[in-house]
Amino acid sequence: MRFRQVHLDFHTSGAIPEIGRQFSKEQFQAMLRLGHVDSITVFSKCHHGWAYHPSEANKQHPGLDFDLLGAMIGAAHEIDVKTPVYLSAGLDERLARQHPEWLIRSAEDQTRWVKGFMEPGYHEFCFNTPFLDILLAQITEVVTRYDADGIFLDIVGARKCYCHHCVDTLLQAGEDPRNEQQVLALGERTYLEYTRRVMETVHAIKPGLPIFHNAGHQTRGRRDLVTVNTHLELESLPTGGWGYDHFPLSARYVQSLGLEYLGMTGKFHTSWGEFGGYKHPNALRFEAALSLAHGAKCSIGDQLHPRGLMDEATYSLIGFAYAEVEAKEAWCSGVANVADIAVLSLEAVLEQAPGRLGGPQNRNNPADIGVVRMLNESHYLYDVVDASANFAAYKVLLLPDGIMLWPELAAKIGKFMEQGGKVLATGRSGLTLNGDGFALDLGVTWLGRNEYKPNYFRPDFTPGALLPASFVMYSEGQMVKLTASGRVLGQQENPYFNRDVFTFCSHLHTPSDQHPAGPGMVATDSSIYIAWNVFSDYADNGHLILKEMVKHALGLLLPEATLQTDLPAQGIATLQHQQAGNRYVNHLLYANPVKKGRVEVIEDIVPLYDIQVTLRLPTVPTRVYLAPQQTGLAFSVVDHVLTYRVPSLENHQMVVIE
Repeated sequence: MRFRQVHLDFHTSGAIPEIGRQFSKEQFQAMLRLGHVDSITVFSKCHHGWAYHPSEANKQHPGLDFDLLGAMIGAAHEIDVKTPVYLSAGLDERLARQHPEWLIRSAEDQTRWVKGFMEPGYHEFCFNTPFLDILLAQITEVVTRYDADGIFLDIVGARKCYCHHCVDTLLQAGEDPRNEQQVLALGERTYLEYTRRVMETVHAIKPGLPIFHNAGHQTRGRRDLVTVNTHLELESLPTGGWGYDHFPLSARYVQSLGLEYLGMTGKFHTSWGEFGGYKHPNALRFEAALSLAHGAKCSIGDQLHPRGLMDEATYSLIGFAYAEVEAKEAWCSGVANVADIAVLSLEAVLEQAPGRLGGPQNRNNPADIGVVRMLNESHYLYDVVDASANFAAYKVLLLPDGIMLWPELAAKIGKFMEQGGKVLATGRSGLTLNGDGFALDLGVTWLGRNEYKPNYFRPDFTPGALLPASFVMYSEGQMVKLTASGRVLGQQENPYFNRDVFTFCSHLHTPSDQHPAGPGMVATDSSIYIAWNVFSDYADNGHLILKEMVKHALGLLLPEATLQTDLPAQGIATLQHQQAGNRYVNHLLYANPVKKGRVEVIEDIVPLYDIQVTLRLPTVPTRVYLAPQQTGLAFSVVDHVLTYRVPSLENHQMVVIE
C-alpha cells in the first residue's frame, strides 16, 4: 500500500447527462500531481447501480459515452499512481427497483437505509439472494478487463435480515426466524460466505490482488470479520460524525493485528456525499499526521463532479497535507507500536464472551471511548486489545468499567498477574459474568450496586492539580468490602438521600453526608480497583477528578512508564519502532478541535515550544534528530532514561532515536 491515497466517490444519478464530458487525461494527471497523490481509488460501479465503463455484467450510466474507468486507470498508471477499483456491493438502486425481493428486511419487514417510498435514498441488498451472483460477475469483469491495483467493496457486513431467502434458509436448517441470535448468526455466515466467494473469484484471476470490504467499522474482538481483508482502511471522518476520538481507538486495536492499514478521512466540511464542502488545510494536515503517528498510511475522500473535471481547490487542499506526508514516509513504514498498557476493549469482551453479548450497539460504548481519550490526554503508550491478545507483552492490563469475566479469561488474567503484570479495573470489571463476585483478587469483596447515584469519592492522596475533597461521582458505583490483600486509597461517601420529588436538595443533587461508606479505590500488590465507571463517565462529562484518579493509579502500577512528556493534554504522543531502520520514532502532535454547531473543526494550529520528552528504551541511542528536517537534538542518558527537548512543535513533529 502507498501512503498518499485518495478515495474518489462518484455516486451519480442516472438523470444527470454529460457524464465525464470534461474529463481530461492531462487535467486528471495535473490534479494528482498537485495533490501529491500516489494512489487513487477509482470507480466501476456506484450506489445508484451504474457502471462507468462498457459492461455486460452491469448497465453503463446512460449519460456516459466512453470508458471512464479505463481512461482514469490509464492516466494514473502513466504517472505511477496506483488505481484500486471501487464497486458498491451493498447498494444498487437500479437493481433495487427491479428486485425488491433481494433487499435486506427488518423484523418489521422494512428495508434498510431509506424507509419510505417518498424518501430519497438507497436500499441495501442481502447477499443470501441471487444478487451475490450478479455482484461476483461485475467483480470478475473488472478484474479481467482492467489493470486494477485492488478491489474496494462498499456497504457490507454481517446483517440481521428477515427477507424471504433468509427466513427460508433458517427454516430449512431447523432454526427459528423469531430467534434474534439465530438470525444474527445467519447474517454472519452470509457475510463470511460472501467474502470467501469474492476472494476466490478475484484471486483465481489475479492471485494476491488486494481486497477490502468496507463495513464502516472493524469490530473489536471479531478477528474473523477483520482478516477477510488483505489490508484495512479505517473509515473515520472526524467531521462526519466519527469525531476525533474514533480513529485512535480503532487504530490502537488494528495495528496489533498485523495487517497493513490506512486511515481514511475526507476533504469535506461534513461527510460523504457533500459537494462544495472544504476543510481548512490545517485539519487535513493534522488528520494525515494522526494516521502516521499510529502506524497507518493515509486516505482522503473526495467526490468527482458528474462532468469528470477534477476540482483544483480540492487537490490544492489535499496537496497541502500530502506534501508533508511525502517527506515523512521513510520514517513511517514497517513500524510497530510501543505500548506499556493493554486496554481490554469492552466491545471486544462483549463479542467474545460465551453467549455473545455483543452487537452494533456496543461499537461506540462510552467505556472504550473514555479510556482512549484519557490515556491520550495523559500521554500513556497503549494498545487496545481483545481477549485473544498476548497480555504478557504489556506491563499493565486495564479493564474499563464493564469487563466481566468468564473462567478462561479470568484464568488468563490471573496468570498475567502471577507473572508480575498489573491490573487496573473499574466499575463492574473483574466480576464474573453472572455477577456473583470478583473472579480476580482485587483487594475487595463485591456487595452489590450502590443505590445512591450520584455519590462521592474522598481520596487519601492529592489528586494532581486538585486538593483532596469530596468529589461527586456521576456514574454507577459498586459497594465493596476490603479483603486482607487490599489497602484503601480513598473512601466512598453517600448523599443524604437520592433526589426525589419529596426529598431533593438544591439544583442538581444532594450533598455528601460526609461519612465513610466503604472503599472507593483499593490497591493490592498487583492491582488497583476503582468502584465507579470512571471511563464511561469521562466520555460523558470529562470531570477532571476521574482522570486524576486514573493517573494516580497508573503512577503506582507503572512507576517507570516508557514515555513521559510535558505536552499539553490536547497533544498526542506515540512511539513507533521501525525495526528495519533500527530506530524508534516519537510522534508529537498538537491541534485543538473546536465544535461549531454539530461539526468538530480544526482551523488554527498553535505552535508549542520547548517540549521535554523522556524515554526508557532497551538500548542507548547514538543519535537523536528531528524528521524530516534531520536536525540533530542534544540528549542525555542517565540510568537508562533518555531525555531531549523539542524546540518547537507546529502540528506534527517526529523525533527519531537511532
